[in-house]
Amino acid sequence: MDNLINHPGILTAFGVLVLIMLLLDLGVFNKHTHKVGNKEALAWSLVWIGLSMAFSGVIYHVMGFEKFTQFQSAYWIEKALSVDNLFVFILVFGFFNVPEELHHKVLFWGVIGALVFRAIFIFTGVGLINMTYLPEFELYGHTFKVNVLLFLFGIFLLYAGIKSWFAKHDNDENKDFNKSPGARLVHRFFSVSEQYDGGKFFTKENGVKMATPLFVVLAVIEFTDLLFAVDSIPAIFAIAPNDPFILYTSNIFAILGLRALYFLLANFMHKFSKLKYGLAVILSFIGVKMIISPVVHISSPLSLSIVGSVLLVSLIASLLTQRLKKLPGNKVFRGTNL
Repeated sequence: MDNLINHPGILTAFGVLVLIMLLLDLGVFNKHTHKVGNKEALAWSLVWIGLSMAFSGVIYHVMGFEKFTQFQSAYWIEKALSVDNLFVFILVFGFFNVPEELHHKVLFWGVIGALVFRAIFIFTGVGLINMTYLPEFELYGHTFKVNVLLFLFGIFLLYAGIKSWFAKHDNDENKDFNKSPGARLVHRFFSVSEQYDGGKFFTKENGVKMATPLFVVLAVIEFTDLLFAVDSIPAIFAIAPNDPFILYTSNIFAILGLRALYFLLANFMHKFSKLKYGLAVILSFIGVKMIISPVVHISSPLSLSIVGSVLLVSLIASLLTQRLKKLPGNKVFRGTNL
């Protein structure tokens, strides 16, 4: 927690910046409900990435290169893992037939919820990590310091990475999201209207207050984000397990840019077919890093290099695969499977 105490100015600047941007987003640029086009999505994506990189520059200036690389690593890990999250968001919106002009509102309030839940997860996680260190011991002339929680996180992430490699999105495409925990919770406590009422989460029918399907969608999105946080939060703990400031700021910057990334990638998600393998490798690498950390320390700059390289290779492989599919004579081009 020392960085929160030693650098209150940076924390204040972060809070003010996020608040201003959210107010501008909701009250100025998206005051009126509308469909977000590719140009607007690209502009907002560049704005959020630019702000994130500028903030990391401040961290470099004030805290040094090590903290800078920790921020960058945690930011890009969260950003990369969010792509799978976006795929599910697309399926959710399609399943509930949400009008395109309402997507932004759902994602905006979804982000507000994520700001709160991620803070709870990260600060609670750091506290638990500090409580689960075993007493130091010597073996063959070397001193070891083992953390039980980080070791368990490592095993879980290694398993998640291997499972993700073989997972298919076909299962999600056939999923009935009305049976998801978020939807069930809303139906348990509220009567739900069958029709959307513009951008309202609640409406009145025959004098009775009811939740709209848009509120059900918001609940599903929130629970989906919580499920994905089970992977992403332990993953960033591998980068800076005792620094909630780096973890939270990097995580929030990545999430704040998620909405714009959704609109930018919604029509092009099929072009990144190999990205899931890159994400599986990243999860497995982080899991191994956590498991071997008492014996072998993998520095933040090296971690950043590995994560960046894996992402780059998976993106290039995806684009090359798309080009090969379009070549004359290719079996996929002719409409059959290879």
